[in-house]
Parts: sequence; C-alpha cells; structure tokens
Amino acid sequence: MTDPDTILVLSPNLRGSLLMAVAMAAFTMNDAITKAVSAEINFGQVMLVRGVFAIVLIAALTWHQRAIRPLRTLMVKSVALRVMGEVGGSISFLAAITHMPLANAAAIFQALPLAITLGAALFFAEPVGWRRWMAIAAGFIGVLIIVRPGVEGFSQFSLFALISVAFCTVRDLATKRIPSEIPSMFITLLTTITVTLAGAAMLVPLGGWTPPSNHSVGLLALAAVLVLVGYQCVIMAMRVGDISAVAPFRYTALVWAMLLGYFVFSDVPDAMMIAGAAVIVSSGLYAFYRERLRDRLRRVAASTSGMPPDGL
Repeated sequence: MTDPDTILVLSPNLRGSLLMAVAMAAFTMNDAITKAVSAEINFGQVMLVRGVFAIVLIAALTWHQRAIRPLRTLMVKSVALRVMGEVGGSISFLAAITHMPLANAAAIFQALPLAITLGAALFFAEPVGWRRWMAIAAGFIGVLIIVRPGVEGFSQFSLFALISVAFCTVRDLATKRIPSEIPSMFITLLTTITVTLAGAAMLVPLGGWTPPSNHSVGLLALAAVLVLVGYQCVIMAMRVGDISAVAPFRYTALVWAMLLGYFVFSDVPDAMMIAGAAVIVSSGLYAFYRERLRDRLRRVAASTSGMPPDGL
C-alpha cells in the first residue's frame, strides 16, 4: 500500500507552478484593490500611500539582508532605466485600470513577454526565428482585437495599458543588464522610493490630496503586503521548478483578473476581449515553447518578470 504521507509530497515543478499561481493571485488582488480605492482617491495618492507602506516593509528587509548601498547606485544606467520604466509603467497602468475593466487591462498585459522577446531581438541582438516572429505578430493582433481602434467599444484608456507594456519592456530588459554585485533588494527599495515620490508629484495635477478613509488606508496597506508576497512567491517558484514548467502559469493572472472583475466590479468580458486574450495567450505560450526548444532566449524568460508594474 502507498504510504499516506507520500501522497502529500508534491514534485518541484508542481510546487513551483502552484507558487506562481499564488503570486499571480496576489498581484491581481493588488490591482483590484488599487482600482477599488481609486474610486475614492486619485491614483497619484494611491501610489503615495501604498508606497509608504511598501517602503517601510522593503527598507526593513533590505537592512536585515545588509543590502543597503550608496544612493549613487541610482546613477548606474541600467538601474536608472529600470526605475524609469517602473515609474512610467506604474503611472500608465494605474491610469488604465482606473477607467477600464480589470480583465481587459490584464489581457493586454499578457503581450508583455512577447514585447520583451521583441525588445531582446532588436536591442540585444538575441536570435529570433521566423516562428517566434509570427507568434509576436499574432500576439499583437490579439491586442488590437481587444483595443478595437476606430470602432465602437474602443476605450482610449486601453492605450495607457499599451504604453505601460512599453515601459515595462524597458524595465525588464534593463533589469537584465544590472550588474550582479548590486543587490536585488536594494534595487527594489530604490524603485519603490522613486515610484512613491512620483505619486506625490502627481497629486496636484490629479486634483490634490483627499483625506482617505481608514478602510482605504487599510486596503492599501494590504496591497503593499500582497505585492511583497507575490514577488516572494515568484522567486520561490523560479528556484523550485523548471522555468519551462513554471513560467506559463503567469497567464493565470488573466483568470484571476476576470474573476475579480466579475465578482468585485460586475464586469462581464465580451466576446472580443475573450478572443483577443486567447490569441495573446496562445501566441505567448507558443513563443515560449519555441524559446525552450531552441534554448537560446531562455535567459530572457528567466531574468524578466513579465508582470504589470506595482511600484517595486
């Protein structure tokens, strides 16, 4: 007979996949909280308040890991580009999800891994075969299906989601070039401080400070914790399982976004959004399969997050 204790033992790839799914749930709940609170206060204030909580948590972790470095680290070109990408991505992504369904923004963001592959080919001269070029083209056709430019149902705020994808592509490609001697936790701290300051700078253009309710402050504190939980789960997932088995579970973010959008905001995805999302996800999975098969761009898949901005 099988020992009951062995039934509970999960394979490394299964543990990694579950951790990645939990990470996507945490990130998407953070987005849902941000969208909900944005109905009470502007998203610049959201960036500021959430950022303050995140800075406290990350600074404590950075100090604990003895990862504090001089502030001139921000002047390193790759670090500066990563920070700029996160700031621009955070602002444009929050502008998008504040005014459009969460699932639509999440679906557009599934094109980010394809954009990273494209950027790696253009700027790093990474080899990309014709099949992956076709997958990239198909993925962006899926984006156009969701955005629907020039037809009824088009939302100009979907353009902000596309702009955020561009910024996050810069962020992730720059991360690949950061010198290994700079601790990741200190980069995270620098990024969080900068994004928080950007939120403060946007207060006046967005209407100024509105005293938030205790409920909203509590939700933003929870959002900061969820982001940290998400990142920790991603790190553990990548360390526990094979990239080829774990990375595709990033697409569960779309499932979480559709569920939260329906139950929290009563958003029902239409046929065009579902069709476009299916094209994007299929293209992304095929491109990743080709990368794994050729074993040439796996370094890009392994070293980039492929996730929406969240101020870290």
